Amino acid sequence: YKAPVNLTILLVQVINEFFPMMEEKTITVRQEIEPELILSADADKMARVFDNLFRNAVNYSHAGTEIVCSARKGNGCILVNIKNKGEQIPQEKLVHIFDKFYRLDSSRQSATGGAGLGLAIAKQIVELHDGTIDVMCNDGVTEFRIVLPV
Repeated sequence: YKAPVNLTILLVQVINEFFPMMEEKTITVRQEIEPELILSADADKMARVFDNLFRNAVNYSHAGTEIVCSARKGNGCILVNIKNKGEQIPQEKLVHIFDKFYRLDSSRQSATGGAGLGLAIAKQIVELHDGTIDVMCNDGVTEFRIVLPV
């Protein structure tokens, strides 16, 4: 079910839900989100995508670092970037990050309690909205890029 969604408000709401977790780890968040980013989407599913990406960003950020969330319009689409600073993810693991049940390593399982489905589901939802999601990691800065058509 798709309807007009204000992605600006949705992103801010998702970020706000993580303030207690971020405070605990002394993580700050920088929001570079353009006003009135509207797209046709399933709001609940989109919230799930960004909830998942933020949960990962908070869980895998080093204490005292900053998460950057930017969102802007460009060329008939909305571009959302979520960046955090943590451990370097090796390229051979990065290529599997969206696979179902794939975990970077087993020791992370107990710390975050995830089943390894979050990013696979996020990718599926973004693709159902005719968008793309990808990831890169350089010097411990992990960046997820989501492109959604408007």
